[in-house]
Order: sequence, then C-alpha cells, then structure tokens
Amino acid sequence: MVLRRGTDYLKCICLKKRREAGYQPRTLLNPRPFPPIMRHHLRHFIHRHEPKGALHAHLKSGIGAVIGMVSVGALAVATGIPLLIAPFGATAVLIFGQPKSPLAQPANVIGGYLLAAMIGALAVFFFPGLWWVAAIAVGLAIAGMLALRITHPPAGAVPLVAFGSHLGGLTLFAVVLLGGILLVAIAVVHHLVPPRHQYPLRAE
Repeated sequence: MVLRRGTDYLKCICLKKRREAGYQPRTLLNPRPFPPIMRHHLRHFIHRHEPKGALHAHLKSGIGAVIGMVSVGALAVATGIPLLIAPFGATAVLIFGQPKSPLAQPANVIGGYLLAAMIGALAVFFFPGLWWVAAIAVGLAIAGMLALRITHPPAGAVPLVAFGSHLGGLTLFAVVLLGGILLVAIAVVHHLVPPRHQYPLRAE
C-alpha cells in the first residue's frame, strides 16, 4: 500500500512538471499530433499558393460574374436557347477572377468551347447513350485543347453536357458560341472599370 501511494505520488509530480513544460495529455480534444514527416508532406496539400488581393477587387469580380450570368440568362430567355449551362459558371471564375491567366483569354474561352462542342457533338451522334464514350470525349477535348494551346478548363465539361442534356449538334454549338462570346465581351468592359486589368492580354 505504501509503495503504491509512493508510485502514484511520483506520477503526479512527473505529470505536473510535464504540464509546466507545455505537455498536454492526449484526449479526444487533444489527439496525438501528426508525425513530423507527415506534417511536412501534408502542408503541401493545404498551403494556399494564390496571392492575397484587395477586398474591393474581389467584390468587383463577384459583381462581374453576376452581371455575366444574368446576361446569359436573359439571352436564354429571349432566344429560347438553353444557354445557362454549368461550365459558364466556371468560365466566369476565370475571366472575372483571374483575367491574367492564359486559360482565361478569349482565344481559349471561345476556341476551347468550340473544340469541346465539336468532340461532344460527334460523340453523341455516333455513340448516343454510352457513358464511357463521354469519358473518352472529355479526354480527347483536353488533349486537343492542349495541343492547340487553347486550354480552357470549363470547356472540358462540354462533352458531359452534351451527353447529359441531349443537346443536338447545332444547338450545342450555338450555346457555347453565344455564351462564350457574350461572357468575353462583358469581361472586356468589366476590366476597364477600376481597379483595371489588362484583358485580353496583349499579343507579344
């Protein structure tokens, strides 16, 4: 009994000293920390490489995207063409939020959409209803955009839109062409408003 009390007393003394040195017992609220090597690799996945910007510039980008989407929606209502497709939302992120990116330039937006629409329309025409053909069409669209240097990431979703919505070839081309041109035109005017950005980038 005396030996046990002495051992418990020593444990309490050791725990007290470790707490004073910054030690925290491991509980559900204080789990075991990641090993150093895991923390080293994990930080590459959670580090934000995007530079900081001014709040008013971010708000301007958001307003530009709203104007762009409203304009596309209004044109859809006026023409009866289903222009409000999901890839245009992603396009708005690039052309209003990252106008200096090569992926946001007019040649990439319009060229990428037209190429992806052509591949998607051909895939639907020859292989209607085959989901795995849609996956191949996405890969071909990406490879084609990279080869022609007109990469526009949102355009990679156009073959999926073609298979998912069953848009005909001419309708699909009309959607991506009208929507792409309208968004680019709005972006050109939008970036003339302070804080200004050079859009499109000047050819060297």
